[in-house]
Amino acid sequence: MPIVEIDDLHKSFGPLEVLKGIHMEVVQGEVVTIIGRSGSGKSTLLRCINFLEQPTHGRVTVDGLSVLVEQHKLTKEQKHIVHEIRLRTGMVFQEFNLFPHLSVIENLIEAPVTVKRMKKREAIEIAEQYLHKVGMSDKRNEFPNRLSGGQKQRVAIARALTMQPKVMLFDEPTSALDPELIGEVLAVMGQLAKEGMTMLVVSHEMSFVHDVSHRVVFMEEGIIAEEGPPEQLFDNPQNPKTRMFLQRIIGEKEEAEVEG
Repeated sequence: MPIVEIDDLHKSFGPLEVLKGIHMEVVQGEVVTIIGRSGSGKSTLLRCINFLEQPTHGRVTVDGLSVLVEQHKLTKEQKHIVHEIRLRTGMVFQEFNLFPHLSVIENLIEAPVTVKRMKKREAIEIAEQYLHKVGMSDKRNEFPNRLSGGQKQRVAIARALTMQPKVMLFDEPTSALDPELIGEVLAVMGQLAKEGMTMLVVSHEMSFVHDVSHRVVFMEEGIIAEEGPPEQLFDNPQNPKTRMFLQRIIGEKEEAEVEG
């Protein structure tokens, strides 16, 4: 049974329709990466899954919790379900969004204590486990301004994990990083994938997409234009737009490596 189900999902911003009827299922333990040009709707799709953006129309189901949006306003019962969905979905953004006035460990325990009403001692124990997992135990008492970009993003991943989500959403988590720092974040994400974490990832890091994904989704102009195993999309894409996109992205990567 899928842990994430998206049925006929639409999202408009005023007259601009960004998502035009998305259908998608993700099974537990699956890593699905979403690729496509800027403006194709990738980030909006992720943000609709945990209702950071409210869909205009369609159904979103996460871990058995389902919300059908048919009109602009959600009912009181639907708002409660949305809250529960958010508790089960961790999200890591392009920017790290750490609280600058809190130390690393304080950043991690803030949501478990205030949102889940977890006892502080228990939250700290869980937070320290995830700091160890991302290799940041020695920075537990540092403040974000003392960390590199890669370290901040690893803390952001640990913070999301401390909520013990069923699904992790990654919205281009390496796009704000210098090239030499990207690898340390991708390594953490790769380890999570090996451990069976369900992940939806928007990324332009094609080596990661190819090596870690169970399935790749190519979005174009608000629809899913093609999807399949990474070997199929990379080696034998069926949609000409998929082929053109991959050729451009891989070509730019090779040019950058030559210049570097």
